[in-house]
Amino acid sequence: MQVFQYILLGFLVVCAISVSFSKKLLNSIMIFMSYSLVMSIIWICLESPDLAITEAAVGAGVTSVLFFVTLKKIHAIEELKEEADGEKGGNGNE
Repeated sequence: MQVFQYILLGFLVVCAISVSFSKKLLNSIMIFMSYSLVMSIIWICLESPDLAITEAAVGAGVTSVLFFVTLKKIHAIEELKEEADGEKGGNGNE
């Protein structure tokens, strides 16, 4: 069990560092969601299910939805789609 907890703690550190260095907002939100889910698993391992449920609901659920809505409001998601279409389509004469 100790090895599993060390692996989870290592994954938390990797998630925290990768969120800091991620250049795309959507990727940062996805990494943040995975951080919250791993943290809720750690709370379960520490025999604290009430905190695990709260972390999963608030950290991975509500906060992520608010981040996605914010990206939609500032039109960051549409810009990401346009960039992806520009890379696929070339000059648009196809």
